[in-house]
Amino acid sequence: MPNLTEAKIRPASFSFAWAKGVEDQVPAAKPAFAIAEDVISRLTLCSNVSSTEKEKNTPTYTFPAPQPKLESQWREMEWTEEQKASLMKTVSSYRPSCHEGTQARVLLLGPVGSGKSSFISSVQSVFNGRVTNRAMVGTSSISFTKKLQSFNIHGQKGEDPTGLVLCDIVGLGGGEMTGLTLHDILSVIKGHAPEGHKFSPDQPVRSETVGYVKKPGLKDKIHCVAFVVDASKILTYPKGLSTTFRLLRKHISDLDIHQVALLTQIDQICPETAKDVTRVYKSRIIRDMMNKAGDLLGMSTSYIVPVKNYSSELDLNVNNNVLLLRAVDHILQYADLYFQDNAPQHTGPKIDLGV
Repeated sequence: MPNLTEAKIRPASFSFAWAKGVEDQVPAAKPAFAIAEDVISRLTLCSNVSSTEKEKNTPTYTFPAPQPKLESQWREMEWTEEQKASLMKTVSSYRPSCHEGTQARVLLLGPVGSGKSSFISSVQSVFNGRVTNRAMVGTSSISFTKKLQSFNIHGQKGEDPTGLVLCDIVGLGGGEMTGLTLHDILSVIKGHAPEGHKFSPDQPVRSETVGYVKKPGLKDKIHCVAFVVDASKILTYPKGLSTTFRLLRKHISDLDIHQVALLTQIDQICPETAKDVTRVYKSRIIRDMMNKAGDLLGMSTSYIVPVKNYSSELDLNVNNNVLLLRAVDHILQYADLYFQDNAPQHTGPKIDLGV
């Protein structure tokens, strides 16, 4: 396993790494989410080993010994065409409960190769009626996504766009410095980062950035964060990644943003689910991995949903569509809490009682 504990300190800045005690590097006087522009908080997740060394040292996931499946589903699910149609209608007709908001903007955050872009493409594929790769997907250990991209999820042909926007940014970590900092992540969430901004550790989002949004409105901000982790890598992620996730969650929570998580690549850890996705909630392996994902992220498993993205398939599968749509519905429920929590309070006109 590469040594990922080294944090480089730069003048007028400080670094975060996948290492224990990372919180101690944050100055107590100024929380990172409110830090001045001349002091940019670093969350540059990087490795100082070559990609060849990384491939040589990274352990591969091996399937555990077969376990008997559970008698009943540990989460209730209906695997029918009718359920798929019902979920599609729910997602398609969703509109924020706050009149000032027209779309729910959801930011996907996760390590390189966790399946963020694949999830976006898979969700859009469900509505397109065929497998499409709308978000560019890579296969290397270096993040394929380099900039902030917002994807409006279009409804079925002839229908209005849905009220959901999935936002993709560079992945956490990788074989080289990714350019993603805590400051930049929070700038995206607060709505300051312009669409298409290319992330670089030497060019953080600040007022001088081209396209910088000085006074972001509700439509510019992120309303929910969905963490994305790869089930087949849970056991081999760097030990300090949990600290990084918890640090991120703390600062995101301070902004009153609700968070959920997606557990991807479930077919890679459970052969039975790979054959038949309806077995996902009868799988002991996936249930156990959900618990490990909860430990990694520092969140209850009630916030986490398993998904199987489309990758090598050319045709859609109704059961896989149901699982993906349930994940989107799960996300929208928490995104809408933001609108409920931030709905303007209308007191109404004052009434002159003549006294």
